Amino acid sequence: MDFTITQIIDIFLHLDYYIGYIINLFGIWTYAILFTAIFAETGLIVFFFLPGDSLIFIMGTLSATGKLNLITIIILLSIAAVLGNTVNYHIGKFVGPKIFKKEDSKLFNRKHLIEAHEFYEKYGAKAIILARFIPVIRVFAPFVAGIGLMPFKKFLLYSTIGGVGWVLLFSCSGYFFGNIPFVRDNFSIVVIAIIIISILPIFANELMKKSKKKEK
Repeated sequence: MDFTITQIIDIFLHLDYYIGYIINLFGIWTYAILFTAIFAETGLIVFFFLPGDSLIFIMGTLSATGKLNLITIIILLSIAAVLGNTVNYHIGKFVGPKIFKKEDSKLFNRKHLIEAHEFYEKYGAKAIILARFIPVIRVFAPFVAGIGLMPFKKFLLYSTIGGVGWVLLFSCSGYFFGNIPFVRDNFSIVVIAIIIISILPIFANELMKKSKKKEK
């Protein structure tokens, strides 16, 4: 099935409705679908566009209504996040150098990889934790760590801290705040706010770069 840009935006802005529909349609198998979505978003660079923060927030919200189980969500999605990062790391380790030289395509934007590399160079191993909270960067950071041959045990430690922290933050935020009347009645605005707040560090970094260039 082909989706138009308008349809994709509608899905992003009304994730609560669509996930509710999936729950009604697939029941307990919804957990497997959500596990796969988070694994793909964090583990496969071609799926960097998938919603992560807002998706987990909404799952926390639905957990508060009894449609999902919060503990199950936290455990499953933490595993999905860490496993996705691990796969991404090994892909970067074995095929990264070739992809780093690859020109842009419909599924691959080399600029994102370069930004993640600069982020990794600036923050070192801590980038694996920090990148988890920044869309796009989080899917390229473990890939870059693999290219840079970061020791796997060290990577796994930081990846686990970042992954579990990420899932806990957004799922618990959704659980405790998602059903406040104002939030529930303005879910589209909340989703947009989450996206904007998440990408602010990227814009701030770009502004700093331009400022430094002007100074030179």
